[in-house]
Amino acid sequence: MAALATAVAAAAGGQRQQQNDSCFSTAGSGQQCQNWKMKAEQAKKAEFVRTAEKLRTQLANIEKDKNGHLYNRRSDSRVEYSILEELEHKMTVNRKTEKTKILQQLSKIRNNVKKLQQQLKDVKHTSEFVDKLKEMMEEIENAINAFKEEQRQTYEQLLKDEKTAVNELSVFEKKVELWVLSSSTTEKVLKLPSARISVGKTLENHLPEEVVEFERFLQRTGGRQGGWDDYDHQNFLKVWTKHKGKLSYMDEALEYLCGRTKEEVEQHDKWYREYLILQERKKESIKKWKEKQQQEKEGNLKKKEKSERMLKKEWLQHEEAQKQKAEEERKRQQAAIEAWKKQKAIAFAMEQASQLKLEEEKEKKQLKERQRQCHMKLLLERYTLQKKEKEELEKLEKEKREEAEKEERKRTAAAEITKFQERDLHKLQMKIQQKQVKEAEKQDKEQRLAKLREKVHVRAARDPSRLLQPTRGWEERSKAPSPAAPPPLHLPRRYGGGRGAAGSRRGASPLSALPAAPRPRRAVPAWRRGL
Repeated sequence: MAALATAVAAAAGGQRQQQNDSCFSTAGSGQQCQNWKMKAEQAKKAEFVRTAEKLRTQLANIEKDKNGHLYNRRSDSRVEYSILEELEHKMTVNRKTEKTKILQQLSKIRNNVKKLQQQLKDVKHTSEFVDKLKEMMEEIENAINAFKEEQRQTYEQLLKDEKTAVNELSVFEKKVELWVLSSSTTEKVLKLPSARISVGKTLENHLPEEVVEFERFLQRTGGRQGGWDDYDHQNFLKVWTKHKGKLSYMDEALEYLCGRTKEEVEQHDKWYREYLILQERKKESIKKWKEKQQQEKEGNLKKKEKSERMLKKEWLQHEEAQKQKAEEERKRQQAAIEAWKKQKAIAFAMEQASQLKLEEEKEKKQLKERQRQCHMKLLLERYTLQKKEKEELEKLEKEKREEAEKEERKRTAAAEITKFQERDLHKLQMKIQQKQVKEAEKQDKEQRLAKLREKVHVRAARDPSRLLQPTRGWEERSKAPSPAAPPPLHLPRRYGGGRGAAGSRRGASPLSALPAAPRPRRAVPAWRRGL
């Protein structure tokens, strides 16, 4: 935003400083708002992470407590809790399997999306490539839709299960509340100073007679197992149930109950029959109590419906009064609105009159402005016409002047061309003359060289015996030396044949006796001779 505001301010340099300041302030506020949103999102993320960690810790503690209470091997209800343990293990395995399946589906979708991205990096403008991309996109879309539909069905089923579980839990909570209420009542009675009152009387005041009798029976006879341990009582029940309570079970029961006598078994049988009778009476009493509670509940519902009808009637009367009051208020507001509309109409009429007056003045000003513009237009057309005529005259003069200059340049060019042609012809003649002179000199030079060759050319006969004869120079040297003999010629070391004293011992070279040869000089050209 700041860069955009700067670019706009630079492009519109003629705008006022106030507009630039407003642009900069808008850009700054937009950047500040964006920073604030980012900070708010980061704070939300951090809060979510902290809440998740807290919930995870609470879940771990709850799981630990649950496992400590339910799956304790020393617990009295280990048999019942083992069923819950197996169920939980089964559900855990199912959750892990479902999680693995979901991760596989997501991984497959992710791989397909990555393949599509790789294909889009190397785009080919062909129909096959487009069809391939279309198929890949349709496959990805179908996989995503199938995954979403499957998850939707799963969540719906989970919501139904959750609702069922909540309903069942609410029922159990009510039962537990009733149990707690009954137990709390008993504890309060036991804690009173007049604790000499018997528990039976307290129970009789709050519970049905059959329930009290059954509880007294259990307290008197040693609980729900008649004073026996769980193992013996279960074996007794198994045999007694097998024979359906007939006396023929006695021998088999004694085989299972090794530590018990026949009198104990008979006494336990008598106790168990009485236990079943009292338990049946308790169930019937509870059933009657529930029916009575249901009747009381229905009576309460009827009373509640009656009171609701009374309240509804009062509410309708109150509603009717409110409607009448609202109608009066509406009429009052309608009258006020009508008065306001009249006042608004008068103000509108006055505003229309002033608006018409302003429009007339505006039309007059526009008419004057049009007249002035027409006058200025005529002046502009006249000035334009004069300027056009002047430009045409200047153009004609310029064309004439250019024509004259063109003719002058043509004449000058013709004279210069003639002059250049004469100069070129003279140069050509000079070159031809120079070429002829050079050819004549070359011929003279060839003739002189031929004459010199004839003079210098030696024609000697072949005489092999001359090889061993002394030369003319050696013969001249053999003669007596003349007093005016020239000094010996000193040659360089390479012609001496040795170094230092060795050369002097070997003797002088034959060439040292020869007279000095004349120095070679350059030949004088033929054209310089005689100058």
